[in-house]
Amino acid sequence: MSTAIKISKEIAEDARITSKVTRRSMAGQIEYWAFIGKTAEDNPDLSFLVIKDILLGRQQLKEGLGTPYIFGEGD
Repeated sequence: MSTAIKISKEIAEDARITSKVTRRSMAGQIEYWAFIGKTAEDNPDLSFLVIKDILLGRQQLKEGLGTPYIFGEGD
C-alpha cells in the first residue's frame, strides 16, 4: 500500500537525479534514504559505511553466501 506525501522540490530533484545513477525509481530512492536514515538514527554509533556493510552482509547470508559470525568461537 502506498501513501502520497509532500516533499520539498529540492529533495525531489535530488532523488530524481540520484535515482538515475542508482537505477532505482524516484520513490525507491527516497525509500532507501528513509531506510538508511532510520537505521542510522537507531544506531547513532555506527557510520554509514558500517551500516551499509552490515546490511550487505545480512543480505548475503539470506542468499546462502558466507557463514554467520558467532561471537566467542575461534578465539
